[in-house]
Amino acid sequence: MIRWGLCCQFLDAPIKFRAATHRYVATPDAGRDYLAAIAADNAAAVAASIRQCRALGIGAFRINSQILPLGTHPVSGYTLDHLDRTGTTRRAFLEAGTLARAADVRLSFHPDQFVVLNSEREAVVESSIQEVEFQADVAELVGADVIVLHGGGGAGGMPAALARLERAVERLSARARSRLALENDDRMYAPNDLLPLCERMGLPLVYDAHHHRCKPDGLSVAEATDRAAATWGRREPYFHLSSPREGWGGGDPRAHADYVNPADVPAEWLGMTVTVDVEAKAKERAVLAVMGEVARRDTRKRALPSAKLDTPATPDGRGNPYRN
Repeated sequence: MIRWGLCCQFLDAPIKFRAATHRYVATPDAGRDYLAAIAADNAAAVAASIRQCRALGIGAFRINSQILPLGTHPVSGYTLDHLDRTGTTRRAFLEAGTLARAADVRLSFHPDQFVVLNSEREAVVESSIQEVEFQADVAELVGADVIVLHGGGGAGGMPAALARLERAVERLSARARSRLALENDDRMYAPNDLLPLCERMGLPLVYDAHHHRCKPDGLSVAEATDRAAATWGRREPYFHLSSPREGWGGGDPRAHADYVNPADVPAEWLGMTVTVDVEAKAKERAVLAVMGEVARRDTRKRALPSAKLDTPATPDGRGNPYRN
């Protein structure tokens, strides 16, 4: 069955993650103690988020990439050990990870757009690697098994850009690389652009169906689903789902809507064992709405004796191993 995921924050639950700016941190009244308090509060918010997801029946939670704000800033940056000299915040993250495992809530990270591993500028690549490694440290503490990145830019043409991406991935530590997953985007990299690299390097692909519809590549949803799922090996695949704000008939389809249109849930995903992050402005309301609609759809299908889910074959003809 589908494990539905929430991205970063809640609308209704009183759970908030604190942020910080370098400008404020650099003032005499702020500094390390201020950042240490934010880190402690955010660690507690992760635990609260896991409890709330469990209470709502939501099976995955994406942790805000600024969970430790300014951590890799060239001036205000820090390590958790330097910030958390008593170890209290580190223990809080570890306890959140224990809680997530007990609640069966899968955790992930999705670094911001400034992380571009295949930039032509070495300084950008260096800072991007530093950011991924920093988030991998926290991911290890809380037990998050996925750090999702887009392919990046396309300067110099697709072959050169993919070659730069491969070289940067090879520079990551084992801790970071074991969690890294690539995602197709809506402007540059379609699934078929990233799949050869993922398959060759053993990297999983997070298949985003909305992005694929914005940037098609000749693969059907069934083909992209099965090839992406195969890159996860024995791990549970991770997909993303959203709907266009203005619908598919008007305006730019890239902007996300408040809710997911049930018609945008790929039929090929029904019956799969897969994590699906709902990227919608209405946050947990949107997750609960699509959860309910899919459950009702499944109930209707089960009520019809002749109804059954199609099981598209994988390229080797054996069928999708992630289907129940």
